[in-house]
Amino acid sequence: MTPADYQFLQKLLKDRSGLDLSADKQYLVESRLLPIARKLSLPGISELTQKIKAGAEDIAKQVVEAMTTNETFFFRDKIPFDHLRETILPTLLRERASRRALRIWSAACSTGQEPYSIAMCLKEYGVDLNGWRVEIIATDLAQGVLEKSKAGIFSQFEVQRGLSIQLLVKHFKQIGDMWQINADIRAMVQFRQLNLLQDISHLGQFDVVFCRNVLIYFDQDTKTVIFKRLAKVTASDGYLMLGAAETVVGLTDTFRPVPDRRGLYSPNVARAAPSIVPDDAPSFARSISPTGR
Repeated sequence: MTPADYQFLQKLLKDRSGLDLSADKQYLVESRLLPIARKLSLPGISELTQKIKAGAEDIAKQVVEAMTTNETFFFRDKIPFDHLRETILPTLLRERASRRALRIWSAACSTGQEPYSIAMCLKEYGVDLNGWRVEIIATDLAQGVLEKSKAGIFSQFEVQRGLSIQLLVKHFKQIGDMWQINADIRAMVQFRQLNLLQDISHLGQFDVVFCRNVLIYFDQDTKTVIFKRLAKVTASDGYLMLGAAETVVGLTDTFRPVPDRRGLYSPNVARAAPSIVPDDAPSFARSISPTGR
């Protein structure tokens, strides 16, 4: 891969996904894109780049998806899900008692482990959520990972990462050497393709937004823009959850840290919040009846 090829790919990825590749990430590009070149019977990445320059949009999409698919696993980092159980849900159950509705967004959901972890938390929360309308929206730029997410089928290696044996037995069934998450958990999550660089207002408003381990790949200007967009879709008394290496400090004043809750933020400016699920908007909200605690 020539320097010119790398510069072209840097711009392509920045423009389409926000991914900001530094000069020392050429090894990462090669490791992710060489399999695509081989699959297309091309000698290398330079030839792959030439195809894109010639207008091969399908190849461009494959390149963007390959570079933006990031590692994930069930209950990643643990602390965000502790916050969900111990801080977020108890508070929202009180504040949403009259409407009995809850909307959660998992942005950049990759292969689905995060939204399914959220769904299991809600299912395990117990009878307190009986009869509530719960909607979990999970989005990602890459269509390929969304298809895997919808199927909810994971390898033995994937279910061993972060998932307790108790939750595995309770919420999964074994299919050959793979594991599929049960239909009731899958039904709690709606997967949609979405680019965070584009308008997200059509998603409506959320009580909780998980946007973890994705902003670290963006430059500061892009992060600032995305924070403003996230603020517009987060309820004034809602929550934003970021990854362990991410922060709003020094980037935006639209969110403020929640004291003593690492990675958890709340909107900084109170604003009137529309209903959780607009009456005139199509809804995929599910009424769930969790059992056990």
